[in-house]
Amino acid sequence: MNKIFRPAAILSALCLLFAGGFAYADELENLLNRQNDRQQILRLFDNGTTTSPAPKKAVAQKISVSPPSPQPDNNGNADELIRSAMGLLGVAYRYGGTSAATGFDCSGFMQHIFRRSMGMTLPRTSAEQAKLGTHVDRSDLQPGDMVFFRTMGRGRISHVGLYIGNNRFIHAPRTGKTIEITSLSNKYWGSKYAFGRRVKKHDSARFVN
Repeated sequence: MNKIFRPAAILSALCLLFAGGFAYADELENLLNRQNDRQQILRLFDNGTTTSPAPKKAVAQKISVSPPSPQPDNNGNADELIRSAMGLLGVAYRYGGTSAATGFDCSGFMQHIFRRSMGMTLPRTSAEQAKLGTHVDRSDLQPGDMVFFRTMGRGRISHVGLYIGNNRFIHAPRTGKTIEITSLSNKYWGSKYAFGRRVKKHDSARFVN
């Protein structure tokens, strides 16, 4: 068995000698004289082969991303106000009206939703309501702000609505109409726009101009 194996081992060693250079010649010669020639030659072949180690796989770093902090609700109970107002869509306009049963005018509509949502009693007319809270520029309007209009020329405030976002407001427009959502980009209402006011539930500024 060993006699049969030795020529094969010698042949393998010679192949290694010429393929890998003479750096291992002495070691190969010694190995051929041992009984475990084949195992040793193969081990030498493995050790003498210069191959670069496989690159380590990059370990993905876990990046902790914090969710965006919720923006403060600058309008106090804006969600409640808008929800209350939206629930009255379609209610008829009525001059001097202050209830859902008989209809609303613009300021009566504001009185109703502020009382229902924030427990606040607003003045009766839009001109008086325009003195509450703090002034807000049109570019800074936020949902829940009151928006005022001069529908009778450049004189006093004569109309009010509730800003609900996306350049829209909800209001009781006029006789023959119902509570509806209108864009501030509307040609008529855009030309009559005066300013916005922000009224907070727990802000004393709502009582002063």
